[in-house]
Amino acid sequence: GVARGIIETPFDFVKVSKQVEHTWTAGALCRGAGVTIVRNAGLMGAFSVYRDVIPPLIPGGLNAFWTGALCSNLAWLTIWPLDVIKSQRQSGNYTGRSSWSLLVGAARTGILFRGLLPGLARSTVANGSAMVAYKRIEELSATKLPAWR
Repeated sequence: GVARGIIETPFDFVKVSKQVEHTWTAGALCRGAGVTIVRNAGLMGAFSVYRDVIPPLIPGGLNAFWTGALCSNLAWLTIWPLDVIKSQRQSGNYTGRSSWSLLVGAARTGILFRGLLPGLARSTVANGSAMVAYKRIEELSATKLPAWR
């Protein structure tokens, strides 16, 4: 999660800057890095926990797509408020405010879960598909790699 946050921060910063129609500079590419790294570490940690806990609770189990989709969506639900704060930080519209202040303000104004449904729809397709690919590669590596040695 930390490595992903370091890599992702500049790209997310440019995306958010374009969304709020602000110009960006190379010197500001790391704006929001702290909260992005914490968000991603929490996201990966939550996914790992859900990946271990949820499948045994489902009678008959889940296929790879639904395991990836369900566990990633639960992880996103867990950290979604951090994503809102990250976007606010990167927008440049909330300078001088603490993350706690941004969180409380988002909760009070009703924007804390804005964009949640499209985010979960994207997560379902992206992470369900990624889990299918992961499982297929895992199967292939178990059967084909030993033959290559």
